[in-house]
Amino acid sequence: MAAKTKEVSKQEIVSHYMNTCLEHEVVPKSVFKFCSQLGIKDSQFYKHFGSLDILAKEVWLAFHENTMKALEGDQQYEGYDRRSKLLAYYFSFFELITLNRSYVLFSLKNQQGIKSLQSLSELSKLRAVFLNFATTLIEAGNEEKKISFTKHNTQIFSEAAWAQFLFILKFNLEDDSPGFEKTDVAIEKSINTVFDVFDHTPLENVIDLGKFMAKELFAK
Repeated sequence: MAAKTKEVSKQEIVSHYMNTCLEHEVVPKSVFKFCSQLGIKDSQFYKHFGSLDILAKEVWLAFHENTMKALEGDQQYEGYDRRSKLLAYYFSFFELITLNRSYVLFSLKNQQGIKSLQSLSELSKLRAVFLNFATTLIEAGNEEKKISFTKHNTQIFSEAAWAQFLFILKFNLEDDSPGFEKTDVAIEKSINTVFDVFDHTPLENVIDLGKFMAKELFAK
């Protein structure tokens, strides 16, 4: 009689991947070796992930999903205005980042320093869901505007929100203050400033701001 196959959840695979990266200070060389360490068959891995590259992206997606789960579990969250919802998202997300800081540094830094976050494929799944989240907030703001030309272009403004998110992420990676308190200050000031700019600045100026952030803030 064949031995019963060990069952393993998607979350267990993600957690083991993160631990393996930190323990060996390198990503697993192959799915076979990774599964051997975990004590499962390749087929169980492929039930959840198409490759190790996809698994690495899923780690960052999980940070977002856990953040949203925490926010949606807060009865007061639904009553927040757009600015407060975004602030709550940032504080919750970066709290998770702090809890998993060793992996985050492993993922986003190398011997040369912080990787180019704009082009980092590991963040692609996070980027997709973040843009959806930002679009929801922008559309909610547009519904409050009675004059059509004052409404925000969701694609442009969601991309600007992503640029701001990467700015805060890069700031956090370089933050060496106790409890990363400077990151908390940067989050609040950045979001308040961006909302003020977006609500009172012509579209072309917002586009220029996005270009500046992309060129200057994320340069290696």
